[in-house]
Amino acid sequence: MELKKYDPEERIFILGKKVLMLCRKLPENTISRPLISQLVRSATSIGANYMEGNGAVSKKDLINKISIARKEAKETLYWVRLLAFLFVEKSNEFQLISQETQELVYIFSAIIKKIQTQIEFEFGA
Repeated sequence: MELKKYDPEERIFILGKKVLMLCRKLPENTISRPLISQLVRSATSIGANYMEGNGAVSKKDLINKISIARKEAKETLYWVRLLAFLFVEKSNEFQLISQETQELVYIFSAIIKKIQTQIEFEFGA
């Protein structure tokens, strides 16, 4: 099955898998352990919040969940930068994760803007 470039749900899942696989390979010490943990939490939270948004009961609820997913993606970018600094030898893998995460931030922003426009049109706000 060919992955569609615009399928956010699948892209988010693949991102989560890539983060988990990379983090499993990283050596842990007192400095890296909390950073790795934070990256895993924020990266996997992107998908959890996006999926919650898919079950939203209203457009405002959907905006809220997608906004949280976007915030988690931005946080993920921060942890990726720090870990890429610590593990220079993995910089290519971190760069790929960073690029995909940034694209998801753009996708989430577009979704939020589209829904806000729909709400304004529906309610004349």
